[in-house]
Amino acid sequence: MPPERHERSGEGELSVPMAWMYAEYLADELLRTGDLMEPATLEYRAGRDALALTIFLLDGAVAGRLPAARVDELRLLTAYGASWRGWVCERLHAPARSCTGADLALARAAWRWLEETELLAADLEAIGPPPWGPADGAERDVEEAVQVWTPAWQLGLPLGHLAVHLY
Repeated sequence: MPPERHERSGEGELSVPMAWMYAEYLADELLRTGDLMEPATLEYRAGRDALALTIFLLDGAVAGRLPAARVDELRLLTAYGASWRGWVCERLHAPARSCTGADLALARAAWRWLEETELLAADLEAIGPPPWGPADGAERDVEEAVQVWTPAWQLGLPLGHLAVHLY
């Protein structure tokens, strides 16, 4: 369902955030198609919100399936090393004129969640000792005490990028 845009709502009318809901729908479809994460996890939510924010803040929503040019834009924006965070902050502070207040409120709420929520980063060495390290586990006890917490967007963005790449 393509987003409906209304320049302003009449008095007493309820403003429906169709552009945000459509961006969230597309992000959810991308993540589900990639089958990378269980939908009930916080990591999935972080990926969905990061992708939805990216789709929403791109100029103009796209009806139907994502065209190749839009997929390429999403890949570039979500790539490692891209200044995605700065791009999001800039776009949220100076939104497009076509954004409704309800859409913008939901986008800002998603960004607040991505910024303020910290998730435990995955321990990639939990699978086994690295091939270059000791296998006896002596150093492992010290390392297990250290946990790395990171803002949700730092885990969600790579997940979103991978989902876009698999699309």
